[in-house]
Amino acid sequence: MSRTVGVLALQGDVREHVAALTACGVRAVPVRRAAELAAVDGLVLPGGESTTMSRLLGVFDLYEPLRAALADGLPAYGSCAGMILLASRILDTRADARHLDALDITVRRNAFGRQVESFETDLDLVGITDTAGAEPMRAVFIRAPWVEDVGAGVEVLGTVPSGPAAGRIVAVRGGNVLATSFHPEVTGDLRVHQYFVEML
Repeated sequence: MSRTVGVLALQGDVREHVAALTACGVRAVPVRRAAELAAVDGLVLPGGESTTMSRLLGVFDLYEPLRAALADGLPAYGSCAGMILLASRILDTRADARHLDALDITVRRNAFGRQVESFETDLDLVGITDTAGAEPMRAVFIRAPWVEDVGAGVEVLGTVPSGPAAGRIVAVRGGNVLATSFHPEVTGDLRVHQYFVEML
């Protein structure tokens, strides 16, 4: 039976994630209401603007249901702003920003700098590019966060290989919650989405 994966559809790269998930063979649906959230087997939290998304979770009465669903084990994947929302601790954010406390990590918002400092690099990712003959993943970072530290139950899947940010953590997994600083939905490389689908 095909899985149904929701994409939090309040703001950000919703269409791109829906397209990527559909290409991975699952039914992908936008989620804006608690009833829609209750009908999915997993949820993607897209890139966008994390403080805006946290405010909209309240506007749509989705914050508490989503926090509860994640605490009950709903598999989730967050890219960029989604990573920030899933984190337990956020640095350089607004005082009124809320987060979902689903991943035991400390995240720094806009860690790589402003929009003009967005960049691309090739990454090796544990469980994704480490099979025989696999190519590195081209990763696109747009006003991206990075992970400052991880809790005991969180696995580091990828770090920046070179440059001023060499060694910074940009992909993590804690149980059934996955997060990346970068935007795989914009490159056409489906491997991160496929990895998440397999987590379901």
